Amino acid sequence: MSKVAERQKFIRHWMDVTSESEINMDDVARLAMKMGWKAPPPITEQDRLAQLFKDAARQDIRHDKKTGRPYRGYHAVPKHNAEGQLSFSYIDIDDPKAKPESFRKACVMRREQSVGDMVQLRLDQVHWNDQRPGEQHVELLPADMEFDLELRFASMDDNPKAA
Repeated sequence: MSKVAERQKFIRHWMDVTSESEINMDDVARLAMKMGWKAPPPITEQDRLAQLFKDAARQDIRHDKKTGRPYRGYHAVPKHNAEGQLSFSYIDIDDPKAKPESFRKACVMRREQSVGDMVQLRLDQVHWNDQRPGEQHVELLPADMEFDLELRFASMDDNPKAA
């Protein structure tokens, strides 16, 4: 059994033991450690600092001088090393030296993440409905986001401070 499968099985065990339907993963970890599970080794100081820089880059929200609308300044660019492992570098989209192909890769990756989220959401909704009587069904949310985007953009135009 894989480590992930073992952890998933333990989550189910925690739910059985506690009779809780909402799961607090800190509580799951606490019980696992009481039962002899070993915590993973701590990350290095450099890894922790790098993560803080990644978080800071992700939170760098700037405002367009012309429209006042917010945008992310830094974007993660996916790269594969010689062993095929995925890593990321970052570009500042205001840097004139940033390459269009790097920004394109970052955009494609973010779009693919959104598509993956929408596919999983639909699978989850269908499963929910398949497992319950009709009166408990939830309406399938539309996957086409164009109208939602238009509404958000319009609200930004109507209320620049909300952006």
